[in-house]
Amino acid sequence: MNFLVMLACLTINYLWLKDFDRFDDGWFFKFRCKVENRAQSGESASSAWVLNLLVIFLFPLTVLLAALLVLADVAFGIPLMVLHGLVVLVALDRKQPGKLAAEFIAKWQEGGMTPAKEYLALEFDSVELNDVKDNRGLADFFSKQLIHRSFERMFVAFFWYMLAGPLSVAFSYICYQLKDSHDESQATAMVQTVDSFISVLEWVPVRLLGLTFSLAGNFVQCFESVKRDFWDFSLASDNAEHLYDYSKCALSGIVADFAEEDEVEADVHSPIATEVIRIKALRALLDRSQAIWLVILGLITIFGL
Repeated sequence: MNFLVMLACLTINYLWLKDFDRFDDGWFFKFRCKVENRAQSGESASSAWVLNLLVIFLFPLTVLLAALLVLADVAFGIPLMVLHGLVVLVALDRKQPGKLAAEFIAKWQEGGMTPAKEYLALEFDSVELNDVKDNRGLADFFSKQLIHRSFERMFVAFFWYMLAGPLSVAFSYICYQLKDSHDESQATAMVQTVDSFISVLEWVPVRLLGLTFSLAGNFVQCFESVKRDFWDFSLASDNAEHLYDYSKCALSGIVADFAEEDEVEADVHSPIATEVIRIKALRALLDRSQAIWLVILGLITIFGL
């Protein structure tokens, strides 16, 4: 069932509703605010965050578990499969990596750096754009953000769904929502706890994706890069930086070949054209990696491993 659910979710995510938002994550922000406001009224500031975190995690997970148990033996498991699919769709990114890359490239080529930066600020909500001064820096920033966003909102969901089902996907979704919606008023201990949860969730997937990049690109260089970081258990490890380094190694020596295969018509002396080719090659690498994960899941399903 897992393979069918993932295949259906990817199809829906890519084809059916790719031009508008499927789900509104605002419900989580409202739920979180209500929990925090009620908990703080009866708890000291130093311990309120513990109660907040427990309720924020346990309430949705308990509701989901109850729904899974109720639907387990209903109508040959079809409602259960639909519920699995809904959970995975909620966790997946609202835009495919290819659509993000295509929109960014179009903005960049049509209007230059200013509209491209505005697009990035809208999609990634990052202050690091202040440090982007040239075309190479802009392409590097986008590439790094594209990889990490795809990793968080697609490959992590893939991995935990394959390993532990929809409850683990919901847990990772809550973690990322907490990370993305925290503000300066939040307890430092709560932020650090959520970051620790995310580090644990990402430890295996980031290495598996690095190995997948090796299979989908320059194996020797990428595999050597993955080996250097493989046994790093530091919670402060920058997974976005690691993934970007892996991707650069995986694409080493094959970007020019990709340009020829893709029949890119551009001035080779144009810095924008050069960076566009790199971004398109990265997008193709992510697509191949996604396909590899899906094939592996299919083999596991067929042979019952």
